[in-house]
Amino acid sequence: MAKLRFQALQEVISRQPKEVIFPSNEVSDFFCMRVFDKPKMEKFLNREAYKSVIIAIDEGKAIDRKIAGQVAAGMKAWAVGMGATHYTHWFHPLTDGTAEKHDGFIEFGVSGNMIENFSGKLLAQQEPDASSFPSGGLRNTFEARGYTAWDVSSPAFIVDTTLCIPTVFVSYTGEALDYKAPLLKAMNSIDKAAVDVCQYFDKNVTKVIVTLGWEQEYFLIDDALYNSRPDLILTGRTLMGHQSSKDQQLDDHYFGSIPERVASFMKDFEIEAYKLGIPVKTRHNEVAPNQFECAPIFEEANLSNDHNQLVMDIMKRVAQRHNFRVLFHEKPFAGINGSGKHNNWSLATNTGINLLSPGKNPKGNLQFLSFLVNVVKAVYDNQDLIRASILTAGNSHRLGANEAPPSIISVFLGSQLTTILDEIVEKVTNRKMTPDEKTELKLGIGKIPEILLDNTDRNRTSPFAFTGNRFEFRAVGSSANCSNAMIALNSVLANQLKEFKTDVDTLIDKGTGKDEAIFQVLKKYILVSEKIRFEGDGYSEEWKKEAEKRGLTNIISVPVSISKYLTKQSRKVLIGNGIFAEKELEGRVEVEYEKFTKKMQIEARVLGDLAINHIVPTAITYQNTLIRNVQGLKDIFTISEFKELASVRIEHIKEISLHVSAIKQQVKDMIDARKKANLIGDVKEKAFEYEKNVRFYFDKIRYHIDKLELTVDNEIWPLPKYRELLFSR
Repeated sequence: MAKLRFQALQEVISRQPKEVIFPSNEVSDFFCMRVFDKPKMEKFLNREAYKSVIIAIDEGKAIDRKIAGQVAAGMKAWAVGMGATHYTHWFHPLTDGTAEKHDGFIEFGVSGNMIENFSGKLLAQQEPDASSFPSGGLRNTFEARGYTAWDVSSPAFIVDTTLCIPTVFVSYTGEALDYKAPLLKAMNSIDKAAVDVCQYFDKNVTKVIVTLGWEQEYFLIDDALYNSRPDLILTGRTLMGHQSSKDQQLDDHYFGSIPERVASFMKDFEIEAYKLGIPVKTRHNEVAPNQFECAPIFEEANLSNDHNQLVMDIMKRVAQRHNFRVLFHEKPFAGINGSGKHNNWSLATNTGINLLSPGKNPKGNLQFLSFLVNVVKAVYDNQDLIRASILTAGNSHRLGANEAPPSIISVFLGSQLTTILDEIVEKVTNRKMTPDEKTELKLGIGKIPEILLDNTDRNRTSPFAFTGNRFEFRAVGSSANCSNAMIALNSVLANQLKEFKTDVDTLIDKGTGKDEAIFQVLKKYILVSEKIRFEGDGYSEEWKKEAEKRGLTNIISVPVSISKYLTKQSRKVLIGNGIFAEKELEGRVEVEYEKFTKKMQIEARVLGDLAINHIVPTAITYQNTLIRNVQGLKDIFTISEFKELASVRIEHIKEISLHVSAIKQQVKDMIDARKKANLIGDVKEKAFEYEKNVRFYFDKIRYHIDKLELTVDNEIWPLPKYRELLFSR
């Protein structure tokens, strides 16, 4: 194993950057070239079919089978012309990845000859053999029937020679088995609720869409070194490894010049992304060594999420062309920054207004404040649900590690907006406001754009920060499907906006003027939710104590967090607003428990295997070398000289023995704990058992392995070390 490690290091040294040439000097020349977008639809579809698809995209109306047949014919003609030989329904099962089953454009004709065909029926719906996907008990393993249905709002695209059609994935009885179906429902729910509120301010608003801009952080590791680390291969993170003497202390990697070989990978990846219509705009070095980030221009949330899933797949494939491996795990290396996927989230109207951006006049700013305050209250009322949407096995290592937001959900608005909200509370009373008070208040909020112009500094320690015209949900993990966070945020805000409209209408019905009614309700919400607002350092221990005083929850256990999906409040939001049926929600929670347990099982097995079969034998080999050295000293020195010279070596041997014994005993105890947990049938109880009685062994075993890494001869240590993984490129 040690020989393989040094062979891998030699391979890294020999790597040369791969030359990458853009297809054209202008990205616009090849952007979307592999996407069946509106211009291509207009070219390949007849007028009736094209019009029907556009209406379906813009208004959410269904396409009848006749039109679907016309669309399928045009889509196939374009795809075959681009070299496609197969098609697939591309979907997001509950496995944190994407799924596809490729079928050829072939079938037997009437005369028995082979013909190419792609019907409207095949476009609109398919029945994959998908019984092995997680369902949380929604169907039995022997029931393979699950349906994929075309999502017309996300355009088809070609990867290699396969036409990929974005779809939802549901069971035979109609329950959602994916991330896309509930996301679309949540977006539809917020559309209706937000439009109703917008009607107070602008009757021309008839549609509100959710926008999303993700920031994807990741690590790049040389392929040869990656293949020498079984823990990276099997779990996505290093289960052992002492910190490098130098890592990120000097902040010299952050925003530094991009290494040539990495830049070559980035160029290649961006070309593939542009061809698929993914508007990747930003790239830079992140804080940790060998950590990087890319980010696109904001898009409609469903399409943006599809693009993020596609980007992660593209990056993995392109990285291998450059002899890299991409790590999306939230914490692949201990002691240095992990990776997140900041979700920049906002709402836009059909009239071109960003509802989370200050307006140009008091009326526009009252609308802005209405949505801002409702977001804050929605987060306050549903902090446990929002946390549950992002606290996974991987992300639990990252959150609260002095590099990422803590598990405490808080909202950062900035001092200027905080002052404005305080003024609303101060000036709005329960009695009817005088004309002068109304004028003074409106004049005050009319200044919001100027106040915020140079004062939108984001609090990097906040999990949920207002950044000028959007909220940045920073707690999302880098490997996550954005849908989880988007389902939670959109659902809680839709629920909150409905309550807001009810409260405002109640006051209006009692004779209160519209603007005054809005101010009265906003005041109530500001007071109720002020505990969730925090402007300070979210990494500090002081904040944890302060949050506890405020009654904010700080849940660090993944199983406990998962259980919050089923609270009364979460059920009200998710089931009450039609995002999930009760059976769907309970099934989804069961899937999350199972995923957590299985990841813990895998990590425990890999850690035990590496500890016993790689680390312990290496330590004993080195220990035997020291023993022979001590014996040699005894043969050539006097007793007094020997005692003086050998004492340090003997202590060294004892130290190694203690670490080896501790590793062997703790691995045995961990295996026993795992066997006990595996006998538990209830998925929730098993997850809690793994969290309580198995997972805590990981750090204990690692401690002794990492101490041995500092002791054992570097020449025989079997695994690439952190300094090699992080500084070889």
